[in-house]
Amino acid sequence: MITDESTGRRATMVEVFAWATDEDPDQAAEKAAVDGLREAFARACPDQEFVNPVVNGEHGSDPRGRLRSRLWANDPPDGFQAHPGGELMDHIEAGHLTDLSDRFAQWGLDDVLPEALLDAVSVNGRIYTVPVGVHRLMLWSNEEVRVRAGLTDRPANVEEFIHDLAMLRDSGIEHPLAIGAAWTQLELLEGVLLAKLGPERFESLWGAKAAWSGSDIAEALDAYRTLLSYTNPNRDDLHWPAAAKLVSEGAAGYLFMGDWVVGAWAESGLRNYAYQAFPGTDAFFQWVGDAFALPRNAPNPAGADCWLRTVAGAEGQRVFNTTKGSIPPRIDANPADYPTYQRAAIADLRRLRLVPSCAHGTACTEAVTTAVTRAVGRFSTTGDVADLRAAIAAGVAADHRGGP
Repeated sequence: MITDESTGRRATMVEVFAWATDEDPDQAAEKAAVDGLREAFARACPDQEFVNPVVNGEHGSDPRGRLRSRLWANDPPDGFQAHPGGELMDHIEAGHLTDLSDRFAQWGLDDVLPEALLDAVSVNGRIYTVPVGVHRLMLWSNEEVRVRAGLTDRPANVEEFIHDLAMLRDSGIEHPLAIGAAWTQLELLEGVLLAKLGPERFESLWGAKAAWSGSDIAEALDAYRTLLSYTNPNRDDLHWPAAAKLVSEGAAGYLFMGDWVVGAWAESGLRNYAYQAFPGTDAFFQWVGDAFALPRNAPNPAGADCWLRTVAGAEGQRVFNTTKGSIPPRIDANPADYPTYQRAAIADLRRLRLVPSCAHGTACTEAVTTAVTRAVGRFSTTGDVADLRAAIAAGVAADHRGGP
């Protein structure tokens, strides 16, 4: 075994920060998906050894903070998991990440990833992450609950959605829209904003020229306040699986959440559920991406490259996404490998307009996402629309870079 005498690090070790652990019940499917990638990597690169310091507990309770410190100290690992887009702007501007554009061409990714997705993961024309999976934010419903309330048609806009929630409440479901902590509330707010404003105006909200004034913003925020009034009062204390459980057990009728919920419900045995885009957004695919980045000066460049080729490859993406409930970004993926919902999502990814999410770091820098999430969390308690608007506007304005 060859060892770097200066660090004690094995020369064949490929150190990759991937966030899910066995100790985090919210991330069981993601942990299994990364394990599948690790096994695919072992088959493709048998001379390399994958090590995830997050799972090993080497960085205590704040592995993301430790990763950030290591990147700034020029002591990088060989890779790390991230959301592509604005979340990485600090590291891109500081020169911490390797431009992967040439590798995309060499590995043929330019030919097998949708052009819209390539544009979405590019920052100033350059690519810094390899996408491995794509999630979509969707509205989920328990059909038995809806039928008992006399609901048959799907809501086509925000007003019809509010009407459905009122009917569910009248039927005895006091809190018909399940929701969790602040980041899930931001997802809901994004759904309303996209439905009311359209994709161009929505995306402009997170940039350097963001305008959080006007009657359209006021109308959207009022609608959001109304929707929140139909949610569970303990929302700020719930992780997303607990919110999803309210729907699966029939205590709520609806949940707006990423499609990782499919995996959770598969485990719980819920089968009679339906899904749709947030009302009024049928033409858009609001997405969340899983990806891996390559730091500059990675200590094992050959191993890091082999890891990224596994992440980019058809087999790596198949084992990752069939486990996690997401879909592969590659257009040559075989839909027959996936269950019903994922087959539909694969088709939608190829035909709909992609719209990023601030809640998950694709539309916003890390600082903006933090500020907006904090504002939304405060609104959950105060219900003060003017304060919500002002706090979001201030949070976006404080980071003049906006999104990617």
